[in-house]
Formats: sequence, C-alpha cells, structure tokens
Amino acid sequence: MRAHRRTLIAGLLTLSLSMAACGGERQDANEPSGSFAMAISDATFPAQQTLAEQSELKLTVRNNDSKPLPDVAVTVDSFTTRDKQTGLADPERPVWVVDEGPVGGETAFVNTWALGPLAAGESKTFTWKVTAIRSGSFPIKYKASPGLDGKATPADTDKVTGEFSVSIDDKPAQARVDPETGKVIRGESAGAGK
Repeated sequence: MRAHRRTLIAGLLTLSLSMAACGGERQDANEPSGSFAMAISDATFPAQQTLAEQSELKLTVRNNDSKPLPDVAVTVDSFTTRDKQTGLADPERPVWVVDEGPVGGETAFVNTWALGPLAAGESKTFTWKVTAIRSGSFPIKYKASPGLDGKATPADTDKVTGEFSVSIDDKPAQARVDPETGKVIRGESAGAGK
C-alpha cells in the first residue's frame, strides 16, 4: 500500500512540475509594437450564391511598409449570424460552413487566421472555401492586421477593412457524385448524370 501511495505522489509531482513548465513567457512577448503600412489589395467573394454551393473567399494583403509585418492576420466576421430567438444557449448560427481555411493559418483566435511574417513590398493571399447553408442576405466583414496580439497595428484601418454583401438563394445548387471517380460535380453539368 505504501509503495502504491509513493508512486501516486511521485506521479502527481511530475504532473504538476510539467504543467508549471507550460506557463513560459507571454504570447505577445515577441511581437514588436508599432504602426505598419499595409492594405488589402484584392478582395473577392461571389455576391450571388445558392445553398450547398461551395464558394471561394480570397483576400490579398500587401505590406506597403519598409519593414516586415510580424505575423499578417485576417479576421473574418459573419460566417455566422445571430439568431434573435430568446433562451438559446448559443445564439450564433452558421451561414457558411468553412470547408477549408487558409492553409497553415489556424490560430487560437475565433475567426482569425495568420500566415506568418510578410516582407516589405510582398503580398500574401488568404483563401477560404466555404459552403452556404442558410438562405438570405448577409454581410461578410473582414479586417487585416500586422500581428495577432494587438501590439502591432495597421497605420490606416480604412485600408485593411472591408465588407461583402452576399445574397444566398434558397434553391440548392445542382450536384451529383460521379460513380466512376467519386468526385462531386456541381453546376449545370450535374444534371447530366447517367
């Protein structure tokens, strides 16, 4: 019994020491403070969509500064909408399902993706593949930032924010699965199945 108790205590000590080591330095410790010249140089997303149709949202961020951006990031609000029904535990309801976000861009922040440092004069394109699952008219708001932690800020917020107005038709897009390849065929050619 004593050997079992000693093993248990040793295990708990090891666990608590390893958890303490996870603390480390602050997440924003290495982000430089300052203002950075940057802009969203291109933004595309179809204004007309249909239910179950996959679309691409693309935002290109350009570094107009003479110094690199620490960690170029984009936040996209409005992939969801707020349900007005009272008593819901979570009133946020999806409008689009994010099938694929910017590759390698996942962060711990909700609706924010980051693609790392961006050299002076260079651009990076963020691409989302999304599928509409709710009909109606919805805004999609977006904002780019030179960092994730708020110490690095854009010099001109008007150049890094924007909005799309999207109308989603309640008639689903035609789609079928090709039995020979297993690929999904969308659009008018989807109705020409064998």
